[in-house]
Amino acid sequence: MSQINSDEIFNQELDELKAKIEQVHIPEELARKVKKEFVSLERSVKFGNYDEKYEKVSRYIDWISRIPFAQKTTDTLDIQKAKEVFDKHHFGLKEVKDRFLEYLAILNLQKQNFTDQEFSAPILLLVGLVGTGKTTFAYSLAEALNRKLLRIPIGGMASAKELRGESRLILEAQPGEIIQGLCDVQSINPVILLDEIDRAAEDANNDIMGVLVELLDPAQNHAFIDNYINFPVNLSQAIFIATCNNTRRISAAVLDRMERIDMPSYSDEEKIVIAKKYILPTVLKEAGLKDKQLIIDEAVWPTLVRPLGFDAGVRTLQRTLKGAVRRAARIIVERGFKEVIIKPDNLKIFLPSY
Repeated sequence: MSQINSDEIFNQELDELKAKIEQVHIPEELARKVKKEFVSLERSVKFGNYDEKYEKVSRYIDWISRIPFAQKTTDTLDIQKAKEVFDKHHFGLKEVKDRFLEYLAILNLQKQNFTDQEFSAPILLLVGLVGTGKTTFAYSLAEALNRKLLRIPIGGMASAKELRGESRLILEAQPGEIIQGLCDVQSINPVILLDEIDRAAEDANNDIMGVLVELLDPAQNHAFIDNYINFPVNLSQAIFIATCNNTRRISAAVLDRMERIDMPSYSDEEKIVIAKKYILPTVLKEAGLKDKQLIIDEAVWPTLVRPLGFDAGVRTLQRTLKGAVRRAARIIVERGFKEVIIKPDNLKIFLPSY
């Protein structure tokens, strides 16, 4: 390839990178940093390592051009609507609901009376056994506030680099899950769910706790630095909510920055209400069945909610109902029945085999 053609390709690629970064809103200091990258890229032609340098600079610009530095959603501060959203998705959980309704009330007053004052949202740690509604509550909160939901699964995380990213000097490096998540939801003020923070890998737990302290501390999270981006990103407008089964492996520094709320176990009576009002209608719809096509006799509900003995949450109940609905759907289709009734004398047909 001739030198002229090489120069033309280089100039075209450089112009494309410059155009991409000019089309988005990024902080001025970061823009100056990018200009230095362009200068470095131009110099790399003389030393014969342009292709490698271009690949790194191009990937970096792809990422920073997607970070929503100035994009955010507008909060819905209607307390009545929030109550309706919480009640639509969750039975009980009064303390959790009340805590966030209080937050909405304060935020309402702040915006009315002190428009120039920033309010720091409470950081809640929902503690409870599997299936008690910890994770799904974060989704309801995001819906109530009209915010995006960014879920970061800490459970099983093997390195703090998964949260904070790796240096661009490392081949195939990329940002951590915080920055990647912001790029996905395209909002700088989402509800950030830190899920299962007690279940990080043993040898990485201390480092991950260190990053969580930075994320949850208002004095630090306004300038969160990802190792790949290497530029402070303001996370102070996000609402953080964390979940765990227990607090034994959570550092004191992390616990100190959150308000703990214990999620109660559900009684059999509560599970029956949850099953009828929340789980069964959803499962029936997913299976393509109408409400009247599957009838469950009142006498079988105690067995449905406790097929293997006591269970604090509702996940086993959910799996049991899904299995029963699948079997009913097959009977309706294969045998041409208009409806299926689950009664004590045929219940075993619809229960899983353990």
